[in-house]
Amino acid sequence: MLNKTQVRYCLDTFWEMYPDAECELTHKNPFELLIAVVLSAQATDALVNKVTPGLFEKYKTPEDYMDVPLEELEQDIRRIGLYRSKAKNIQKLCRTMIDRFDGKVPETKEELESLAGVGRKTANVVASVAFNQPAIAVDTHVERVSKRLGLCRYKDSVKEVERTLMKKIPEDEWSDTHHRMIFFGRYHCKAKNPNCPDCPLLFLCREGQKRKRKEEKMA
Repeated sequence: MLNKTQVRYCLDTFWEMYPDAECELTHKNPFELLIAVVLSAQATDALVNKVTPGLFEKYKTPEDYMDVPLEELEQDIRRIGLYRSKAKNIQKLCRTMIDRFDGKVPETKEELESLAGVGRKTANVVASVAFNQPAIAVDTHVERVSKRLGLCRYKDSVKEVERTLMKKIPEDEWSDTHHRMIFFGRYHCKAKNPNCPDCPLLFLCREGQKRKRKEEKMA
């Protein structure tokens, strides 16, 4: 596990590498963001961004999603994985928004998690991006980077990773660090081919050091 000085070095490096990191899901308002994040589960942001322009042109309110048969909505998002369950969840969350929240996206994480298809990660993303609330959303990139670097333990669950990061990262840096870690994992510390040789964090990365030793043995 990294000490405080090493954690600070990681945070500063993330900032130096990706100072302008932000949510890459295309959206114009909290409702579009909510739908986009729900669609992004087990799908890439790039794929979601190919589908949402037409989707958001057709559906602008929760009522719009409720006014079409489920099969029609399924066809509108069928390019995205798990489209059947996602279509069902979208209609369910829209019904809840209409019945409980006057058709508006709720702002608290607890209320967001009451919506169908909205887990903790999605709630954190929406709360952070749409409503400027401090949050760390642990997606596959954040989890991978955290475990490789030693910010948390390999055996930690997603919730444990989130709790650990919240303790080690200053609260006013949660949201920005979340985006920077996503960029770091998406474009640099990739799942299959991490760019270890050119990584400024290689000297303190336990995973990177293992890879380096393995390559040296094979050379």
